[in-house]
Amino acid sequence: MKKAGISDSDARRVIEEGTETVTHEDLQKVIDREADISRKFHGPLRRFMNDSKTLFSLLKDYWHKNYTEVPWWTIGSAVAALLYVLNPMDIIPDFIPGIGLLDDASVVSACLFMLQRDLAKYTIWKSHNSEQTTED
Repeated sequence: MKKAGISDSDARRVIEEGTETVTHEDLQKVIDREADISRKFHGPLRRFMNDSKTLFSLLKDYWHKNYTEVPWWTIGSAVAALLYVLNPMDIIPDFIPGIGLLDDASVVSACLFMLQRDLAKYTIWKSHNSEQTTED
């Protein structure tokens, strides 16, 4: 049975190629356009809603220099995946009913898989950092 969307290897390639060209301006764009990107997390992307919040939180903490214990490759990969979601004219244009967001879901899924170790470390840091903030 053929998987809908794009293949895992194509999704990984989208992220890897995007990561090579991501700039600090792209990071700022993703942070500035968080609301626009988040609105696209419906349909096949709905299952990644909580994960997208973690990605945005990581990017904002990195941007504000609160959390810098992460390689640029991780930041670039998250930015590349979220820019892909923002782009309505990607491999499968978003306006195509029923399938338009399947490629976006494949790219986000591949990104989360590729970044799982760094996201786990960040989540632990964030949890610890939030506890310290509320205790002070």
